[in-house]
Amino acid sequence: MSRQIPQVFACALAVVASAALVRAQQAPGRGGPPPTPRAAAPVDLTGVWVSVVSEDWRWRMITPAKGDYASVPLTPAGKALADQWDPAKDTAAGEQCRSYAAPAIMRVPGRVRISWQDDYNLKVETDAGTQTRIFQFQRPDGQPLNASAVQPSWQGFSLARWEPQLAPSTGGRFGGGAAPRSTRSLHVVTTRIRPGYLRKNGVPFSADATVTEYYDAWRDSSTQWLTVMTVVRDPQYLRQPFVTTTDFKKEPDAAKWDPTPCQAR
Repeated sequence: MSRQIPQVFACALAVVASAALVRAQQAPGRGGPPPTPRAAAPVDLTGVWVSVVSEDWRWRMITPAKGDYASVPLTPAGKALADQWDPAKDTAAGEQCRSYAAPAIMRVPGRVRISWQDDYNLKVETDAGTQTRIFQFQRPDGQPLNASAVQPSWQGFSLARWEPQLAPSTGGRFGGGAAPRSTRSLHVVTTRIRPGYLRKNGVPFSADATVTEYYDAWRDSSTQWLTVMTVVRDPQYLRQPFVTTTDFKKEPDAAKWDPTPCQAR
């Protein structure tokens, strides 16, 4: 009987070790398949968000006057093109969406609806201009996503990844309330964009423009917020990167969702 006890104990150890090995193989980064971007999302960006216009009112809430390109670091060529803005000509050519393209769309007042199209593609819709953006994450096969094969469009070709982001250490963004806790950003780079406008009054960007964005979701004592930092680089029409930060507040549902067409004015 005394010889059977060690055998039973050894069998039990073998079962435990086997189970531990299976768990280790299934764990992310330890031999098992990595989680999909949807499953690995460190923050939840989904839902309907409404823009909060607390600055740049004269350029966002109304159509600026022709030649008003203050604060945009335009090159001489960019200024010359902005001075030629003709909204009637854009309308006649079917180009009303020039100011709703990827470099500018998040600054257009309205609502944004974010959802997962599938495990590797995040869909961002805007009711202003009825635009749809698709943020593509790298798939597990490791094959690079080829932007050069994509036809240029208003929303271009967007590659996304989750990226660590340090949280502010004091105060909420709008004063009062608790500071946002440690969060992470969605980092998005967009290329292959049709030439369009950074502002509705014809402030241009070229086909060489690249847009880098950081999406941060956070909460204060009153509600949930989404902050989008947009960096536009354009060697043709910008002397330096054009940086804007836009805030959105989360809505309880899509009751106020109201898609509208692009307008040239």
